[in-house]
Amino acid sequence: MKELVLVLTAAILSLAAAGAIIRIAVGPSLLDRVLASDVLLAILGAALAIDMAVNRHLNNLMLLVALAVIGFIGSVTVARFVADRRGQANES
Repeated sequence: MKELVLVLTAAILSLAAAGAIIRIAVGPSLLDRVLASDVLLAILGAALAIDMAVNRHLNNLMLLVALAVIGFIGSVTVARFVADRRGQANES
């Protein structure tokens, strides 16, 4: 049963990652690409968490925390950049 769940989650995460990569490549705006890269980081984090749960170890925990911090800081940085650009456009 554990192997079936592992195969199903791997298939779902693979499809989600493929969709995120397509959105990064095709995305018409910068925000689409940033959001897709954030989703891709979340998918990678989920895959690491599933690996840790299945194999019952904590070897990837620091990597998982680092991915979460990098994703958060990157998203906040881009959101502030876009907010500043929109504020300057409204002033003109």
